[in-house]
Amino acid sequence: MTPGSTVSEAPAAETVSRPALDELDMPLGKRVRLRRLLYGRGLKNGTLLALPIDQGLEHGPVDFFPNPPCADPAFQWRLAYEGNYNAIACHYGLATKYMGKYAGEVPLILKINGKTNIPSDADALSTLTGTVEDAVALGADAVGYTLYVGSPRQDDDILQFTEVREQCDKYNMPIVMWSYPRGAAIETMGGRDSLYAVDYAARVALELGADVVKLNIPKHSAKDADQPKPYPDIDYSYEEGARTVVKSAGRAMVLFSGGSKLGDDDLLHKARTAMEAGATGLIFGRNMWQRPMDEALAITERVQEMMSDFGV
Repeated sequence: MTPGSTVSEAPAAETVSRPALDELDMPLGKRVRLRRLLYGRGLKNGTLLALPIDQGLEHGPVDFFPNPPCADPAFQWRLAYEGNYNAIACHYGLATKYMGKYAGEVPLILKINGKTNIPSDADALSTLTGTVEDAVALGADAVGYTLYVGSPRQDDDILQFTEVREQCDKYNMPIVMWSYPRGAAIETMGGRDSLYAVDYAARVALELGADVVKLNIPKHSAKDADQPKPYPDIDYSYEEGARTVVKSAGRAMVLFSGGSKLGDDDLLHKARTAMEAGATGLIFGRNMWQRPMDEALAITERVQEMMSDFGV
């Protein structure tokens, strides 16, 4: 909050309910695929727990160093199967080379764009790594697309996404948008995890036609005063920040990502906060597979036990 400013309440004080599939207006084929994701596996109660394994492209092998066995994608596919995840999210190569044993057992969200983290994020753009037709051919139940909101390349990004969405409309394929604030301008306007940035990203996903949007929960930082008005004057808790962005996502289902580096109890507390805020589910990767298989299965079970309270 800036000196001399008036404290405003977070706009998320009201109750936010998660969208129910049967209440959404969408084509039959898309509804069938989303129903498989929400009710065909996992808790089968309308919540969704996804296991992403796109970090090898986005970050390089370094993310696998804490648990060397997880460098083999077979580790994550086994975890998704034995842990009863609703879906796994990965790029084309990991699907075609490792999915065979679990085809028809673990639903696939095929990521169809991505980038390495070698270039600066100042001009971030994830180019296509696959197509909607690839997703159809692999039997995927959704495609995943990363959009960098606020990047200087967002014009190209939005155009690329529009072409993907047209193909998804043709094949009735649901779109899960990784809606990520990025770019030099975002960093001068509160940063990528600010309430302003994440709230904007949630609304952009809704405006552009995402069926599901992956978001981080906003958090305070030393850059809060740099956000555009009135965001610097909004006093919000972690819980209120989560509810705010769920509300901005409207009738797009929200998956919150990330987790806690403070231990499993804190992770579970934050995961519950996400569900209480109206999220449809969670997409947890490194917090799950950066540990031995028995521990990964154990924390997965604890997360699912918590999520069992939030069926629709």
